Amino acid sequence: MGIQFKLNETFRDDFSYKNSDTAVLRFPFPFAEDKYMYSVNIEPHVKGGGSPVFDHAFDVDEHYVAECRERAIVLEKEPKRCQVLPHMMPAQWDTLELIMESLAADYPEHFTLEKDGSNWHWVNQPLGIDQRFVFGDVATLPCEPFEYITRQAQGDFTLQDHRDNNLYVDGGMVTTQADWSLEFDIGMSFHEWHGPVPLAHDIGVFDRALQYLLRLQYGHPVRRLNWTMTINPRLDTSPENYPDWGPDRTTVTSENVAQKVHLRVELQTLSRLPRSNAILFGVRCYLISLQDIERVEKWRKRLHRVLKGLPPELAEYKGLTRYVGHVISRLEATDDGAALSLGIQPDQSRLPA
Repeated sequence: MGIQFKLNETFRDDFSYKNSDTAVLRFPFPFAEDKYMYSVNIEPHVKGGGSPVFDHAFDVDEHYVAECRERAIVLEKEPKRCQVLPHMMPAQWDTLELIMESLAADYPEHFTLEKDGSNWHWVNQPLGIDQRFVFGDVATLPCEPFEYITRQAQGDFTLQDHRDNNLYVDGGMVTTQADWSLEFDIGMSFHEWHGPVPLAHDIGVFDRALQYLLRLQYGHPVRRLNWTMTINPRLDTSPENYPDWGPDRTTVTSENVAQKVHLRVELQTLSRLPRSNAILFGVRCYLISLQDIERVEKWRKRLHRVLKGLPPELAEYKGLTRYVGHVISRLEATDDGAALSLGIQPDQSRLPA
């Protein structure tokens, strides 16, 4: 029967976004153990793992239509959220091919792709798109290929150019980021882009990650999870719009913490592209309220333990300092200290009301 899309939910103003029970149980909870520290937590992006979100190259879920509409709202106001440097055109076509082929293969009830040489026919049923174009000919699409296809995908994407034994952020579609700016970062090297992250540089995390990614092979994508927290289910937490969302951090109280605080998890995927040799970096954002986390016993207890032991530098970097005490206090009351299984899986198949 396919995915049941939520057509009218919002990530701003009235914040009508909500997860179904299915979406809660498939959430990529980022903590496999009771403590957290930065590490090179990269694994092959293959089917299987602690969450169904790993089952396809690009996960599509009930929020797809609403997230694509939210992206269009952001781009209407700030078109520079999508930028690609001129030399990256081969990588643009690589990206279009990878996403179209993946969606058509993984969700044939929603997406189809037909090829007759360089004449392609793309149908996106959820968004009502029916497009015939010539692969390699920009003039046959409504906009450049990278923008065209990433408008139809959940999450952000950057293009990393591989040159001089380094990776450079030379393109991106960035409308759902956790407080970083494509406008500021475009053209930066790998270490420059990750410069603000505390502690990780001191223990060599990014040196190891870069060397690993420079050896990334075509056809063998990898993934990792990253996380922070967001007040309200807001996708656009960009530095450009800090006045819109920054003050939200001061509104959390012990009474509203379960409704307002959301765990924000990024499923980060990295794929080597065939023609350009660039790397497509996907950053898919998932949001879940503290209220819904509390319905999963293992996650509720583990989140309490992780936050209680979080180094102050990380809490500050992630912007949690103002309100994390309210989260810890609420979760503490229901954590009996019992041992929890390793891994991110929820260990339950149904949720309490």
